[in-house]
This record gives sequence, C-alpha cells and structure tokens, in this order.
Amino acid sequence: MRSRDGNHTFSLSICTIIFFHSLALHAGEYLISYRYLVKDTIVYNETLDISKAMHKCKGTPSNTLLLESHNSKNLKKIIALNNEKFIDYIYKLGLNVEHKECTTNLQNTSTTILILKTTCFKVDFNDNFAKISVLK
Repeated sequence: MRSRDGNHTFSLSICTIIFFHSLALHAGEYLISYRYLVKDTIVYNETLDISKAMHKCKGTPSNTLLLESHNSKNLKKIIALNNEKFIDYIYKLGLNVEHKECTTNLQNTSTTILILKTTCFKVDFNDNFAKISVLK
C-alpha cells in the first residue's frame, strides 16, 4: 500500500490533466464556408455554413476576431448576433470572385458570386467573448 506522500505527484498530474482538458472543452475547431450571389445588382442568395470539425485541423491561428457571445457557446447564434462584423472579417481573409456578364438584345445581365471556400477556424469561448482565428 502506498503512503499519502507517494501519491502526491500522481494526484497533481491527474489534477493538471483535468484542468487542461476542461480548458480544451471551451475551444473548438469549426469549418466555415460562405457564398454570396448577386444577380443584376440584386442580392439573390447568401449562405453561411458552419459545422464542427470532425478531425483536427492543421495550421496556426492568425487574424483574430473577437465577438460578443452574451454567455453563449453556440457559434451560429454568436455570428448571427454579430453578422456584419463577421462578414467584414471574412471579406478581409479573401474571397474568390466569379463574375459573368452577358449582353443579349441590348440587355445587359450580370452575375457575381463571392465564395469563401471551406476554411478551418479555431474558436475559443469565454463568458463574454468568442475569439475566432483562421488556421493557416
């Protein structure tokens, strides 16, 4: 049987594992994609897809954005509350632009599509803010 002094390092290592594991539960990696379609200067469709990453993403966090979370851990709700700020953030990350113009019988039509390909983001939640960083 071990003495109590012999279990001290074992107990300490278990406590540190539990502590760091609890910190990791508040951080997560999410896959986000965005598509914005404009036809003849009218917004036709806007799609923002968010899903939790099933595998660990590779890369280092950069270009951090802080959004008010109002004690929520739901990323979709947080982005919905801070929609304009998040859309400006992904515009700065860089979007693919597809533009088509066609003139038929002197009528000009145009279609512009802005696309953020599926990108991995690291999200850290705390009480008041969500810290979102793109992984590059």
